[in-house]
Amino acid sequence: MGTGRTLNKAPKTRPKKSPLERRRREKVQRARLVAAGMDSECVRKMTTKDLRENLMRIARISA
Repeated sequence: MGTGRTLNKAPKTRPKKSPLERRRREKVQRARLVAAGMDSECVRKMTTKDLRENLMRIARISA
């Protein structure tokens, strides 16, 4: 009996996403949108999904 992936699927194999890292990423993304020229109040009210969608179209926002 080997010790393949089946027996080695603990989080130590692939780390869990931490809430701290998620908040840090969102903060950085919000700062990028504000730097691109969006209104900071508008960015503050955005959901995470809206943040990501706007970052994909950052060239359109800054123009």
